Amino acid sequence: MPLNFANVGEVNIIKRVGGTPDMKKHLEDMGFVVGGAVTVINTIGGNVIVNVKEVRVAISREMAQKIMV
Repeated sequence: MPLNFANVGEVNIIKRVGGTPDMKKHLEDMGFVVGGAVTVINTIGGNVIVNVKEVRVAISREMAQKIMV
């Protein structure tokens, strides 16, 4: 399922990162790599705040839809 549908506070494992090559590279640079753990902290207006590699990151709904957990 896409990351934006994950429950708040639940640890999820990233299964796949989609999107254009540039978007995939950008997400991987932020720590969204296959096999990595990601936790949704909060959702605000469709945007998602997540904890990935011990860092909080805010991403848009479009980016969250490209990350499968």
